[in-house]
Amino acid sequence: MRQLLTLVALLCVAAPALASDAAPAVMRVRMETTAGVIVLELDAARAPLSAANFVQYVRDGHYDGTIFHRVIGNFVVQGGGYTVDGTEKPCRSPIPNESGNGLSNRRGTVAMARVGDPHSATAQFYVNITDNLGLDPAPTRWGYAVFGRVVEGMDVVDHIANVATGARGPFNEETPLEALVITKAQVVEPAP
Repeated sequence: MRQLLTLVALLCVAAPALASDAAPAVMRVRMETTAGVIVLELDAARAPLSAANFVQYVRDGHYDGTIFHRVIGNFVVQGGGYTVDGTEKPCRSPIPNESGNGLSNRRGTVAMARVGDPHSATAQFYVNITDNLGLDPAPTRWGYAVFGRVVEGMDVVDHIANVATGARGPFNEETPLEALVITKAQVVEPAP
């Protein structure tokens, strides 16, 4: 019994320290691009794995110098995986899919890009240009995990969505003919 009380006392002392070290439920990331500034607000409360994964890539400098390599007007703008010359950046292991978190692929939301495997998201992300409810989960399939939204610079995203695209280097016809680069991404103060 004494050991149990000691353990409870230690947990009570440690709990405030653990809580103060936890990431805030909402964080912001500022992306400077060659098209303008985009500020993303991440929802770490509803998408903790995706938000933490994205923030770690930001802190590691992964997104600096990457391009928006997939642009489909009235659908999505995708980036975070390739440099200007088409080199794919190395990534950490994929994260579990959080698409059942209650966040929907609506205009201006940010989500994890992935391949057919629902648990294959690494660093690439996309911004929804329009409501893309077909990307949300359904009872018979996984969806694409939304983890935030654009809070500043949606006009920049719209500009990117409307640039001329075509095959360029190793990319297909969905790639901007002129490279649109994320020059710097950084975590900024948590949202008020």
